[in-house]
Amino acid sequence: MRIAQLAPLAESVPPKLYGGTERVVAWLVDELVELGHDVTLFASGDSRTRAELHAVWPRALRLGRKGVDPNAACSLLLEAVARRTADFDVIHSHIDWLPLPLLSRLGVPFLTTMHGRLDLPGLPSVVRQFPDASFVSISDHQRLPLPDAHWRRTIQHGLPVDLFRPSYEPGSYLAFLGRLTAEKGPEDAIRIARAAGKPLRIAAKIPRAGTAYFKKRLEPHVNGEKVQLVGEVDDGRKQPFLAEAAALLFPIDWPEPFRLVMIEAMACGTPVIAYRSGSVPEVVDDGLTGLIVDSEEEAVSAASEVARLDRRKVRARFEQRFSAHRMAREYESQYRKLIAAVGGAERERDLQPSAT
Repeated sequence: MRIAQLAPLAESVPPKLYGGTERVVAWLVDELVELGHDVTLFASGDSRTRAELHAVWPRALRLGRKGVDPNAACSLLLEAVARRTADFDVIHSHIDWLPLPLLSRLGVPFLTTMHGRLDLPGLPSVVRQFPDASFVSISDHQRLPLPDAHWRRTIQHGLPVDLFRPSYEPGSYLAFLGRLTAEKGPEDAIRIARAAGKPLRIAAKIPRAGTAYFKKRLEPHVNGEKVQLVGEVDDGRKQPFLAEAAALLFPIDWPEPFRLVMIEAMACGTPVIAYRSGSVPEVVDDGLTGLIVDSEEEAVSAASEVARLDRRKVRARFEQRFSAHRMAREYESQYRKLIAAVGGAERERDLQPSAT
């Protein structure tokens, strides 16, 4: 198949540091190339990929020149796709709602993966305007606010099985990895670790808008001993950070559609302690890959109980459920169904990849 992938321009593909969607796109694209498909990635020019890269903006917006209008960059992306419509059998968008008016008129089958929260005002009206647009959710919970959307399937994220090396030794601290905003639960993580009598290490980016929150609510507790802030980490530093932890704390307070850090921890053999919110019950196998709790008090108890979980089984379950290869195969199946619906089953059979 000739597949176009439309990536966000805020980060490169894959991102240099923080950026979940762009990371998933990178893994998906490379796996589709491995499966023998002809893939074109529309992304920033500093992206790295095994596919053909169509650079629509020189550099990721977050790392580029200040003051750049992101709408200008997105306009160039959409124009680039429109000019190359005839090159593709299917188009896969990862940039939410913006391309729907264009993609609905190009005459090429297209699919949109929704990567963010959907419980926002106005989105039901958008869905009603595009009743034939096909969507993929990244968890069943994510789609609940928009039951009328044309959901084709839930496809959970996956990552390369060799990206992280597992550790089967008991960890020495609790880990928190994510943006330092209230909804991500860093204050809860600090209280949980303190009550459990365990050190906490925080690997996180401090968003510009969250500087005041950090200084007022978190910084007074960061003492370099019981609570350490190690900053934002890339994949190289993320592996030991997660692998050497006794558990990942995931005390979210919002309907998280899916967080890569949960499966990244599992890939390292590290269990997850998480609040029962958003996609957590779909990702964490309670009692196997982690412990799902309903309160801060239960999380404190879980911090002591988590050592009984078998880290080898955590890693094995990750390989069964969350590989990038599995993710790519599921998307490949959806592409074929879309093409068959537009051009017939005979057309779909002609689009088998050249190698598997």
